[in-house]
Amino acid sequence: MKKKRTLYLVHHSHTDIGYTDRQEKISRYHVDFIKSVIRFLDSIEDEHPEWHGFNYTCENFWQVEQFLENSTKDEQAKFETYVRSGQIDISLSYLNMTELVDDAVLNKKFAKAKAYVEGLGVLKESAMTADINGYSWGYAETMAKNGIKNLYSCVHTHHGMFPLFKKQQPFWWQTESGEKLLVWNGDHYQTGNDFLLVPNSDQSKQYGVEGYTEAEADLQFAETERRIFAHFDLLDEEGYQFNYVPAMISGIVTDNAPPNPRMMEVIHRWNAKHGQTVELVLVTLDEFFNRLRKEAATHDFPTYSGDWTDWWADGVGSTPAPTKIYRDAQHKYRVAAKLVDDVIEGRPDLLAEGENQLMMYAEHTWGYHSSVAQPWNTFVNDLDYRKAAYAINANSLISRHLDDVLASLGEESIQMNREPYYKIINPHESVRHEVAKIYVKHWETVDDSFFSQSTEGFCEVVDCQTGEVIDSQVANSSLGKEVSFNITLKPKEHKLVRLRRVEPNHAYRSNWNHAHIGTDRVEDVASYLGYEHHVTPFGIETDHFIIELDEKVGISSLIDKQTGEELLHPERKQAPFAGVYERTPIKTDACTERRLMGRNRKGRVAQRYDAKLKDIQVKENGCLYSVLEMSYELEGTGMYTVSMRIYKNIPRIDVTVRISKNNEWAPENLYIPLPFKYGADNELYIEKSGTVLRPAIDQLPGTNTEFYLLDNGLTFTNGKNSLVVALKDTPLITLGGLESHPIELCQLSSAVKNNELVYSWPMNNFWETNFKVDLAGFYEFRYSLFLTAHSESPEKVLTEAAEVNEGILTIDYNPSPEELG
Repeated sequence: MKKKRTLYLVHHSHTDIGYTDRQEKISRYHVDFIKSVIRFLDSIEDEHPEWHGFNYTCENFWQVEQFLENSTKDEQAKFETYVRSGQIDISLSYLNMTELVDDAVLNKKFAKAKAYVEGLGVLKESAMTADINGYSWGYAETMAKNGIKNLYSCVHTHHGMFPLFKKQQPFWWQTESGEKLLVWNGDHYQTGNDFLLVPNSDQSKQYGVEGYTEAEADLQFAETERRIFAHFDLLDEEGYQFNYVPAMISGIVTDNAPPNPRMMEVIHRWNAKHGQTVELVLVTLDEFFNRLRKEAATHDFPTYSGDWTDWWADGVGSTPAPTKIYRDAQHKYRVAAKLVDDVIEGRPDLLAEGENQLMMYAEHTWGYHSSVAQPWNTFVNDLDYRKAAYAINANSLISRHLDDVLASLGEESIQMNREPYYKIINPHESVRHEVAKIYVKHWETVDDSFFSQSTEGFCEVVDCQTGEVIDSQVANSSLGKEVSFNITLKPKEHKLVRLRRVEPNHAYRSNWNHAHIGTDRVEDVASYLGYEHHVTPFGIETDHFIIELDEKVGISSLIDKQTGEELLHPERKQAPFAGVYERTPIKTDACTERRLMGRNRKGRVAQRYDAKLKDIQVKENGCLYSVLEMSYELEGTGMYTVSMRIYKNIPRIDVTVRISKNNEWAPENLYIPLPFKYGADNELYIEKSGTVLRPAIDQLPGTNTEFYLLDNGLTFTNGKNSLVVALKDTPLITLGGLESHPIELCQLSSAVKNNELVYSWPMNNFWETNFKVDLAGFYEFRYSLFLTAHSESPEKVLTEAAEVNEGILTIDYNPSPEELG
């Protein structure tokens, strides 16, 4: 005789903010859902005894937060009573997130949820997620830090996949610091609805003209019997080891579904007939994990560590413009946090609302469900602008907070006839060797003189403490004249500088008399004894890099001058930053074509185009840096230009890729090659949510090795030297070849992918439901390449990537006489 089985059901409402309705409307729905749960529970004893045993799990704390902000004191008191009694449970996750959110903001949200339940005097240690396909390793660390010990994952394998090559199994997820979370690697978040436990279920399609009759109820119950027994038979065939199995269930089969206590009517009917064989039990999330923890005491659940790489992280590539605004908000948020202390507070009210907006943009829903099928639809565009507004509002609020912080540090507003003093601020905990920038507006003067059209020989930068003249270079900018200068700042150091007028040199020069330049004023003679010329359209040499340029592709060689190591991958298919465009022709319809891609992000017949170089020009060449501009022709774009600012005295290259993207309804991708490597012993490290790992190696088995959403950047290292790429605006990278191929999940054999080609992936529109289909517009994506040595750890160099992205600060400043000595 078989052992008695138990089907544990967890009733929840999946939050998908912006997929089924307006974002603010969905907030209202979830407030009303909790209020209705309270009414249902109130009515059981006197009005609906058939609902006895009903309970409800709030999928995340965001739902609770919305309820607390939009309910009466009486409603809140009843809610808290039912939480204490265990009839309402609270998952300590905040929302179903993408990896775009960083650990600092996420930590605050987890801490807020934990503080709330502790204030009620109840022990809550569990979190659940639904729909999303993974979490960064740092996400696990942040959960553990906030007392979350259990995680229930309901992965939706549409364009994704559960880990471990098998679902419905528990495991211990070990964090980087050694903490362990108990995880149930579950099934889809509405698996319980497949059993037709909700009367008059929309899935059964057994409606008569007279309504839902008793006969039809019997027919549906018979189907329920068939499905539940078949479910356990399948588990037996797969060697399932437990005599119980959990399933999530919603009130109806839709996202943002209302709660429905009527499922208890069918559950009681089932248990009366089959309870001795298979018992159905509606439990809360905490109740399930209490049961699982007892099981863990007698079973040896496996332990895994590493990244649970998200298959759904690529939504950010469908909205590259607001994602860039979001990334800028993150950088400002971190800089402000480094400047705030007991004296300087800024605007905590703006900061808190900015955090809310950051969370809402990073939430996993990336548009309305018919975004691809009907891209012209008013509702589609309405929700798209609302989604973008979260990033825009976050940036605005955090910028205002940072402005307040800088004002406390002495930042001056626009003033007429202000003396050109500036304070340079290093907000970081490390020494920074940087290029600082001062922008002089067209109406501003230096020692009562306006800039001439020329950018040379007008002013100099003076260190006010030492009187030293600092080497500087001037360029034109949309903000006016950009004055750049090298500076070294100690941790948290503030340095005062000023601009000083220089007498112009009107000496007559007959440059054409020199042997390296003719009367045409073109300098194209190679270096010779007595004349060195290291900047040409054929190549550039600095103290740290040797760059060779090819007139057909662009960069053909990049050498670390200190070690002689070639930094370009020997198997590269394209030159660095020379774009690649893909388009999959529509043979069916716009939605079906995308669905058939599965876990590939392109079709098998995808058309792929490499950028073709049209021109190379040296735009600027001064004492600090040269600017090299490469113009390309690329399918799908009206303009594709790569501008490189190559510094002469520091080991850094800043790259800006400027794109004019055309509109296209077909599935498409745009990639920017990063074909780098540091020697034969190269390893690739990336940073996600505060955790550093080796992609395709430091991951859970069975997870995604195709692409990754990074926080700050990546580094190619041989253990002694490293080339670091800081990603300022666009966080996605792909690993390996671009061709459509069978998807290899993470396993021992996938480690070879760690040395494969890397591409930045700023744009895609492949998802068939809710991705923004129109990528058209003008874009500017920025990257910084820099070298490190002395065996610095990947953690340290990727912290430096974060500091490069965040930068140092320059503020207009009016010093006191005491400061000037």
